[in-house]
Amino acid sequence: MANSGTTRARSGQAERTGRAERTERALGAGAGAAALVALVLGLIVAPPDALQGQPQRLMYVHVPAAWTAYAAFAVVLAAGAAHLLGRPPLWDRLARAAAELGAGMTALALALGVLWGRPVWGVWWTWDPRIVSTAAMLLVYLACLGVRAWPADPRAGARAAAVTGIAGFGVVPVVHFSVLWWPALHQPPSVLRPAGAVPVDPPMLAALAAGVVAFLLAGAWVVTRRVRALDVRATVPVHVPAAAPARHGERVPAGSAW
Repeated sequence: MANSGTTRARSGQAERTGRAERTERALGAGAGAAALVALVLGLIVAPPDALQGQPQRLMYVHVPAAWTAYAAFAVVLAAGAAHLLGRPPLWDRLARAAAELGAGMTALALALGVLWGRPVWGVWWTWDPRIVSTAAMLLVYLACLGVRAWPADPRAGARAAAVTGIAGFGVVPVVHFSVLWWPALHQPPSVLRPAGAVPVDPPMLAALAAGVVAFLLAGAWVVTRRVRALDVRATVPVHVPAAAPARHGERVPAGSAW
């Protein structure tokens, strides 16, 4: 009976691994195709901005990176809540992978914003509400990753990370609507706006949409691979080497495993 149960478990694990690999291949192919389309649209088809010139093309990477961070943190919120409700460990791994992706995308959006702001605003950094709140969002999700290592019990760390991720999601709408709530140097939202027509030229909008699709698919690919890696790590047994027996006449230190 034990062998039969082990065989079924291994078969189920192999089936899940196969499905994950097929999903990864599909996401990777889709992300690559979308990235190629975005590259052509962003560099060739879309015209330079009438006011900002060529630096405006950074929008086709800067904005998708920020939106992918939003999506990743929404996954952290949902997966963290599922984990606290007693769902399988897969949800905690999903929350961790999404938090890693979201932190990386937020850092990329900040870096590109600095590169974009220098030629347009004339400064590398300014205490603009959007920039400051984005930096705060990055710190929140770095904390979400860091609290996992604080408790000695990994389960307590996972719970702390889930709580931090859920509470930290409150900063996401603050980042997005900061340019509407406070006077800001940063331009207001062009697409994800409360109401009104989208003030973006159609070729530019097409390039932006292709970039968003490419980033979201690539982000899903990264998260899927990371979750599978964490799943494999969790199923690999940890072998603790046994203490070597003491030689004749050698004293064994107090507290040793003897």
